[in-house]
Amino acid sequence: MSLQPSPAISADKGWKVWWKLTRPHTLTAGFVPVILGTVMALNNTNVSIVLFLAMLIASLLIQAATNMFNEYYDFKRGLDNEHSVGIGGAIVRNGVKPKTVLNLALIFFAISILLGVYICINSSWWIAVIGTVCMLTAYLYNAGPIPIAYTPFGELLAGFFMGVIIILISFFIQTKDITLPIILVSIPVMILIGAINLANNIRDLKGDKENGRKTLAILIGRKGAIILLASMFAISYLWIIALIVASTVTPWLLLTLISIPKPIHAVKGFIGKTESIQMVSAMKATAQTNTIFGLLLSIGFLIDYFI
Repeated sequence: MSLQPSPAISADKGWKVWWKLTRPHTLTAGFVPVILGTVMALNNTNVSIVLFLAMLIASLLIQAATNMFNEYYDFKRGLDNEHSVGIGGAIVRNGVKPKTVLNLALIFFAISILLGVYICINSSWWIAVIGTVCMLTAYLYNAGPIPIAYTPFGELLAGFFMGVIIILISFFIQTKDITLPIILVSIPVMILIGAINLANNIRDLKGDKENGRKTLAILIGRKGAIILLASMFAISYLWIIALIVASTVTPWLLLTLISIPKPIHAVKGFIGKTESIQMVSAMKATAQTNTIFGLLLSIGFLIDYFI
């Protein structure tokens, strides 16, 4: 397979190539959990901005590295070509050497480890154990003989580690504690991060099936996957409403309802579509749902804190 970019397809140059390589729409899974976990810590302690930034940068780098491993290993397995839709495209369309992509991902991991050491020194060395499991999972998501991304467990593991675990770590390094509310609030974020993976798999269902993958979308079919996606959106909003009714969290979290048009757009964008290019907008709307939902959660907690 040629490593030269296709002139008719690739128009990206310079920094745009490297920016797209990180797959920006997925980075919401890196920053939303850290921001939310840190904001929720405000009611328990004085937040360390340095620890917050260290956690934020490490989380973003791990997410970006995961995307680069995805690009590298999909290329090595011959799954990507210059006409593929929805991938970073640095290798197949922009002529970036595969080894460069792999090395950059490893560098991002190395920087994350250094930041992790700083975080551990200022919190607990148990974070090193948990962080190692998170990074190993991120690597095995696309690497190994049976990548997690090729199984029905991608949505669950991505949501759990990038949602629940990152939120809890972000809260713990500030407070040295874990509370029931932080666990409960992490659940809808976990669901929405899992929804990003599901949306990606709905878009890629045809190609993934041809390449022997067994993703959740393939197992339950396109229609079933879209119904599941809609259900995940609904559960996320209903979960927050239930927490408010139970007086577990502030009513200010009703601000999340402002984001409802995004998941509606996402679901409608998948219905009746079979070609990948037709579903790009819906997939982006799914990622935007997580971003807006998570940030509105954070704003709700901030308003409650200051008043």
